[in-house]
Amino acid sequence: MQLYDTLIDLLAAARGRDRHIRFIDGEHDETIVTFADLWDRANALLAALQARGMQPGDELVIFSRSNENFVVAFWAAILGGIVPVPVAVGISDEHRHKLFRILTQLHRATLLTEPDLLERLLEFAEEHDLADITAILQSSSALIGDAGPGASSRLFSATPDDIAFIQYSSGSTSDPKGVCLTHRNLCTNIRAIIEGANWTEDDTSLSWMPLTHDMGLIGYHLSVLAAGMNHAVMDTNAFVRRPLLWMIKAAELRATQLCSPNFGYKHFLKLFERKGLPDLDLSSVKLVLNGAEPISYSLCEEFLDALAPYGLQRTTMFAVYGLAEATVGVSMPRIGEEISRIIVHRHSLRIGEPYEPAALGDDDAVSFVKVGRALRDVRIRISDDADKVLDDGRVGNIQLQGDSVTERIYGDEAATAGLFTEDGWLRTGDCGVFVDGELVITGRSKDIIIVNGQNYYPHDIEELAAEVEGLDLGKVVVGGTKSQASRTEELLVFALFRRDLDTFRILAEKLRVKIGEQTGLEVDHVIPVQRIPKTTSGKVQRAALLNAYLDGEFDDVLAKMAPSDSFEATDDDPLVAELERICHEYSKERTIRPDDNLFEVGVSSLTLTEIVLAVDERYPGKLDISDVFDYPTLREIAAFLQR
Repeated sequence: MQLYDTLIDLLAAARGRDRHIRFIDGEHDETIVTFADLWDRANALLAALQARGMQPGDELVIFSRSNENFVVAFWAAILGGIVPVPVAVGISDEHRHKLFRILTQLHRATLLTEPDLLERLLEFAEEHDLADITAILQSSSALIGDAGPGASSRLFSATPDDIAFIQYSSGSTSDPKGVCLTHRNLCTNIRAIIEGANWTEDDTSLSWMPLTHDMGLIGYHLSVLAAGMNHAVMDTNAFVRRPLLWMIKAAELRATQLCSPNFGYKHFLKLFERKGLPDLDLSSVKLVLNGAEPISYSLCEEFLDALAPYGLQRTTMFAVYGLAEATVGVSMPRIGEEISRIIVHRHSLRIGEPYEPAALGDDDAVSFVKVGRALRDVRIRISDDADKVLDDGRVGNIQLQGDSVTERIYGDEAATAGLFTEDGWLRTGDCGVFVDGELVITGRSKDIIIVNGQNYYPHDIEELAAEVEGLDLGKVVVGGTKSQASRTEELLVFALFRRDLDTFRILAEKLRVKIGEQTGLEVDHVIPVQRIPKTTSGKVQRAALLNAYLDGEFDDVLAKMAPSDSFEATDDDPLVAELERICHEYSKERTIRPDDNLFEVGVSSLTLTEIVLAVDERYPGKLDISDVFDYPTLREIAAFLQR
């Protein structure tokens, strides 16, 4: 595989290939853009941006719901030496606040977005008296679609060490950190991914990962484009609403390369178990890359078993490891090997100590998937807390070196310094061990929660939780852990509380609503604790609470707090009562009443989608997820269905 000097060289080479990108927004809603058309459209938009006065080194914040618009804007910026900054469009207040914080961090930023999104941002800023943000939005925003055909642009002569783009895909919302990626970082990692996955121009890829995520943008757009393959980008919301469409389109396109984080397989299987698939042939699929969050071996097995009758081979499941600070890809297994794991005693996973193998079924046994060997141009070492390299078989901190590793965090010297050891190795914040030459990820040394492939800092959520009456900082602890039962990451809130459980249930409900409203995250359990364990220096021992949860110390109190399996509707209207019953089935530990706003009760977008899908099963074609924005209560939904 050729090593390009810059992304501009990469796109110029792709321009001459008879290949295309297919943008899938629904079952019958698709657009095809050839590589040559992409070049022309990106140049036209670049000309419009340059006519506005944008220069090389300026930042372009791309804030769009449209994957097609995003890709054109991204390449327009790259071709002009403008630094693209992808930011996800979300429905929560915190998504908007994160965008605003990014805009104020950047030096010469322009926001590129759609008219309706800009209008909503302006309304939100005015409602919250954010005069400085209103001024930025009014003076430094451009609308997608302003470019005219045939306009003349000025291409930039980039060097490998120029910043290509800034990746704000994960991390703190109160103080977002932008990972600066150079053309050298990207081109080095792109070549390594293509060689590691053995991609060729004869392959076809399909991804529903958002383009604001490193796996979606670098893994399944930039890399597959560099390989010269036709590729399809499915709108993430289309997958969330209709997860079975993922495999339907894979069969239709004869896709060979797919990907998904852990939660995607679970979301797919939930609907598959209820509806199944039509008669499909998935024998063309070579690899299904699985990364971006902790990988559940049992969930992989369930997915492979479910799709085996459709021709999906066991060797397709491809467990990988990566992170934004290393561009995206760090390790991959060998092509053709089945997914494998180790089973260990959970309490043996101490830094510097050898792991202890366990038997499946032991009380504290936990399994971890092997994620292969280092990609080309990446070096991995396992170190103790003093950065001393450990022998294979000992658990330690995963550290990296290589040309794909970022050199800095945008505008933050302190954060940049904290990224690296004294001898120049990147601290990933992940813990792991080498077993039989392969890397195994065992956990995280830094306090990060991974939900649906995205990273969140506990202290951000704790600050929100502390705003609930009866709590303050120091009395609430947020943590995430991989549950063996649910096989996905669970979000847990521990609250200091010494009164009766009936009173705590009220507090727990307020916590769920607050966190759900502000972040869009769904809390799995709110747990009352008699004390918050701390170190002698006063630092919260988050790991002690998480281990106590995993050891079952809170099982009794959770059982007492769990809603009864028996259901009793609160409304006389039979349709409203039926909707209540559906919500009872899918909304975990919370009760949704007829007049509750579904966006304010602390359920995630995935749970909301599952509720809508269940309604659609009973009343086919009558309710879409977009309708819930107009009719956000069960009573309003019932009236809408009756009409």
